[in-house]
Amino acid sequence: MPANHHRLSEAEAIALLARVLAPRAAPAAVVIGIGDDAAVLRIGSGQVVWTVDACVEGVHFERRWLSLEDLGWKSLMAAASDLAAMGAEPIGALAQLALPRSVGRAQLTALARGQARAARAIGCPVIGGNLSQGSELAVATTVLGRVRRPIVRSGARPGDGVFLAGAVGRAALGLRLLRAGKRARTPAERAALAAWRRPLARIELGRGLARRAHAAIDVSDGLAGDAAHMARASGVKIVLDAQALLAREPAGFALAARRVSSDPLELMLFGGEDYALFAASAGALRGFSRVGRVEPGRGVWLERADGTRARITRGGYDHLRSR
Repeated sequence: MPANHHRLSEAEAIALLARVLAPRAAPAAVVIGIGDDAAVLRIGSGQVVWTVDACVEGVHFERRWLSLEDLGWKSLMAAASDLAAMGAEPIGALAQLALPRSVGRAQLTALARGQARAARAIGCPVIGGNLSQGSELAVATTVLGRVRRPIVRSGARPGDGVFLAGAVGRAALGLRLLRAGKRARTPAERAALAAWRRPLARIELGRGLARRAHAAIDVSDGLAGDAAHMARASGVKIVLDAQALLAREPAGFALAARRVSSDPLELMLFGGEDYALFAASAGALRGFSRVGRVEPGRGVWLERADGTRARITRGGYDHLRSR
């Protein structure tokens, strides 16, 4: 295949854009640019966190699987989760809506209602945006926040523990149930559908990290992939404890996973759309459970109950190669 037809991975695309877009001299106001969960700007005596996220029909969702109110909620929470990972407090959001002709007054009202309810839940009002026509329904959300000391991906140190807040694997299980046409029959299956349709940006837990965590990232593309981002940025090895991960979910989760021919641990490691928080810290973190540790070395490794280890070479969800 000719080089100009190579299908870029997400990491390759980000690296290309960072290289092409890099200013010859970074503006003094830019504290953190391309490569972390969000950009950070210095404005006056404070710092502002700035991020954007998109939900596109046919890529991130199918309208037969969630209501437009769910979409409004999900789109805002997905964007705000980056603020949580940086330890920021929300200021407000801007929403760009691309609306196909099939979206009328009732549908737009439902979408906006979901955005409004999500905004109230985390104190992040939608203060503006843009409307355009589109062939597919799409919502792009820009979120601004303020932070005293941003938490970055690159601060994990050997000797740190790694900690997790929020469920991983549930959203992926919910999506697999929907794709398989399965009705939710158990509490675990209902929780899985809710995790995919109504995720939560963990803003308060993120703000608490600012005082103790050395590094953090939100888990949007799968725990293994996002842990790899942290390991690469920090120049360390991250060892995930398989037993600790599995112990975080009730037995019903494993039973539900088997119903859609899935391995529970595989869902936890590679599922994505969890919007959990993953952090490295020298000590325990309130609201988080320990799921591994940081060691000298490279990459992400999985340690089984018998002490054996295997390096995880598979990445998480790739937005440019996963369809």
